[in-house]
Amino acid sequence: MTTRGDPPPMHAATPTDGKRRDFLTLVTLAAGGAGAAAFAWPFLDSLRPADSGAARAPVDVDVSKLPPGQQITVVWHGSPVFITHRTPQALARLRDPALAARLRDPTSRALQQPPYADNWHRSIVPDYGVVVGICTHLGCVPAYAPAPDPATPVANWPGGYACPCHGSKFDLAGRVFIGAPAPYNLPVPPYSMAGPTTIRLGQNPPGTSFDFASIQQI
Repeated sequence: MTTRGDPPPMHAATPTDGKRRDFLTLVTLAAGGAGAAAFAWPFLDSLRPADSGAARAPVDVDVSKLPPGQQITVVWHGSPVFITHRTPQALARLRDPALAARLRDPTSRALQQPPYADNWHRSIVPDYGVVVGICTHLGCVPAYAPAPDPATPVANWPGGYACPCHGSKFDLAGRVFIGAPAPYNLPVPPYSMAGPTTIRLGQNPPGTSFDFASIQQI
């Protein structure tokens, strides 16, 4: 399903195993798209790994055709994973001390990401953000609102995610704003870069380890 002004369709690796095929679907969203954002996700169940070995297999996602400023959503372990191509301007805003002062956990002290994403952009490559798109309050799917705005959804909005259910806000690194009901930043799943523009969900980089079940919500 696509929304207005979409780039050419994105492609993930096509598994041959039927169960794995059911496990992965790819949905392309334009920069302002929020069509799937207004419903709750079965939160804890969706974050727990499935029993099937095939379901735990890593999945490659090609982001070579994802334009700067836009996002795709991949369903991984039954949960939406937001993959965002962040612009240089967005990256500069993420490093702004004024933004950090508005965030509950700007330096990611809570265990919501692997050690290789424990940095200011909360990712392996600054250009590409990878977060589980489930609000850490009650499990709704936040809407993608990347454009800065002086008034909407809040004053001096730097771009990020806005939860339609209870008003939690997150920046483009998935860090939660002060005053939001969500207690934690959006989780970063285990992943690696199989190539410059290929994100491998479900596999840590060589020499690293991260158990997704160890994040704070579970």
